[in-house]
Amino acid sequence: MSLLTVSGSPHVHDSQSVSKIMFGVVISLIPAMLVSFYFFGLAAILLTLTAVVSCMAVEFVIQKYLMKGPVTIFDGSAVITGVLLAFNVPANLPLWMVVIGSIVAIGVGKMTFGGLGKNPFNPALVGRVFLMISFPVHMTNYPKPTAFSTQLTDIVTGPTPLAIMKEGLQKGESVSEIIPHIPEYAQLLLGQMGGSMGEISALALLLGGLFMLFKKIITWHVPVAYLGTVLVFTGIFWLADPGYHFNPIYHLLSGGLMLGALYMATDMVTSPMSKGGMLIFGVGCGVLTVIIRMFGAYPEGVAFSILIMNAFVPLINRSIKPRRFGEEVKNG
Repeated sequence: MSLLTVSGSPHVHDSQSVSKIMFGVVISLIPAMLVSFYFFGLAAILLTLTAVVSCMAVEFVIQKYLMKGPVTIFDGSAVITGVLLAFNVPANLPLWMVVIGSIVAIGVGKMTFGGLGKNPFNPALVGRVFLMISFPVHMTNYPKPTAFSTQLTDIVTGPTPLAIMKEGLQKGESVSEIIPHIPEYAQLLLGQMGGSMGEISALALLLGGLFMLFKKIITWHVPVAYLGTVLVFTGIFWLADPGYHFNPIYHLLSGGLMLGALYMATDMVTSPMSKGGMLIFGVGCGVLTVIIRMFGAYPEGVAFSILIMNAFVPLINRSIKPRRFGEEVKNG
C-alpha cells in the first residue's frame, strides 16, 4: 500500500493555504480593478461579475455532476480565473461572449485536465485566445477610457497604442510621425489608453505585483526575466534604428505585458517549479512576445507567448531540477 500521495501543484510549504494564496492574488488585483471601474464604469462592473459568477458556476456543475467529486469553488481559483478573464477582454464585450469564454476557460482550460494543479495552460488565457479566434471583431473593439462612465451602449471605441504603432509602421510612417497619436508615459501608467479592461494601468498592476512579492505569493524570477527580456531586445532594435522602432518603455507600459508578466506568467500551476526554470520560462515569454509584436500579424503577443511557454513547462521542470540534499555529484 502506498503511503505517499503526490498531488498536482501548487505545493504549499508553509502556513499558507491554497485559498489564502488565491484570495491574496484577488486582493492584489483590486488596484487594477478600481482603475477599470473608474474608466469603464458600469460596463466593467457587470463584465467582472459575469465572468466570476460564470467561472464559479461552470466549475460547480462539472465537479458536482460530471466528476462527482468534492466541490472546491470557494478556494478562490475560479474567482481569479473569472477576474483575469474579464481583465483580458474589452469592457464593452457582450456578456454572453464572456459566459462562453468562462465555459472554455474552466471547462476546457482547467477541468478537462482534472482541476486545479493539473491544468498545463493558464485557464484565463485559454478563454481569451478562444474568444479572440472566435470573435475577432468584438475582441479588438476597445472602448476609450472615460471617467465615471455609466454607458453600456454607444461607447466610443478606438485602437490600442500597440495597434496604432503597428499600423503606422506598416504604412511606412516613422516613429516621430506616430508618437503624437499614442498616449504619453504618464497616461500609460495611469490608465488613459485603449485596451483590455484590466491592462490599461501599468501603475495599478505594478502595485498589485509588489503586494504579491511582499506577501511571497510570487517570486521575482518570472516577471523580472520576462520584462527584462522585452526591455533588452526592444532596446536593441530601438538603438539600431530609432526611426523605425519604438522606445522600449512604450513596449513595457502598453498592451497586456504588465498583466501577463505579473499575473498570468507567474501562475504557480502553469509555470516552472525551480528558480532556474522560472528564469528560462520568463526569457522565453519575453522573446516570443517581442517576435510576435514586431514581426507577427498581431500587434500584441503576450497571451500566445505565455501559452506556448506553458507547453514547455514539463520539459523545463524535467531538465532544471535543484540538487537533492545528499545527492552524489558525478564527475565527468
